[in-house]
Amino acid sequence: MALSFLLIAYVVLSYFMDPYHPIRMNVNRIVNPILDPIRRILPQTGMMDFSPLVAIILVQVLEFILRYLVLAIAG
Repeated sequence: MALSFLLIAYVVLSYFMDPYHPIRMNVNRIVNPILDPIRRILPQTGMMDFSPLVAIILVQVLEFILRYLVLAIAG
């Protein structure tokens, strides 16, 4: 859940904040290792970067799978 919020913050900050602002640099430092492999797989779409959207979907799917596994093991 927190990772999804960080990804959304990354997108919002990219529109409104200078790339060298300390807050944005820290968010980039956390999020870029997740987005870089996705960017290598996705085709270039001009100015639009869909890697945060794909990352949010993947995080949600992994969270669902992990919750299911934990519930299946626990009970």
